[in-house]
Amino acid sequence: MTPAQKLAGLVVLILVLMASATGVTWQVQEWRLGKRLAEQAGQHQGQLAEVSAAAAKQVSAEQNRRLALEERLATSDQQYTRELSDAQRNQARLLDRLATTDLRLSVLLDATDSASGCNVPATSGAVGVVHGAQRAQLNPAHAQRIIAITDAGDQGLIALRACQAYARELIDVK
Repeated sequence: MTPAQKLAGLVVLILVLMASATGVTWQVQEWRLGKRLAEQAGQHQGQLAEVSAAAAKQVSAEQNRRLALEERLATSDQQYTRELSDAQRNQARLLDRLATTDLRLSVLLDATDSASGCNVPATSGAVGVVHGAQRAQLNPAHAQRIIAITDAGDQGLIALRACQAYARELIDVK
């Protein structure tokens, strides 16, 4: 064998040893990296489990708060619906009494007003509210219109109270 062949064989042997050392090193690094990645994956799974548990707890708390709010609002809605139906029933009863002349509305007159020119007697009847003051009875149609106006006002006040209670409930929840 010639020195050039020996040198070439030596170079090939060195290259083969370097390639095998590189392959072994590569394999060892892959094992180490795989182990590290497995540890990180385990830690990541643990963190995900903690985050999922916290999110589930928060969702459950929000659902409980929402259900409690819905129950309070349903109770308030029933209360205000009851108040509204009571006011409507009272108004209907009052209108019936006015229509059957079972009830007559009257107004006080200013006794010092000389322009009124009304000669209504100063004595009150058995149904009078204020004794001794001059009163004038209203026309039943006008009385019914007044009752309708006051009923609309009552309904508006009931609706306003319901809205205010709803807003308070929403503010208290936050």
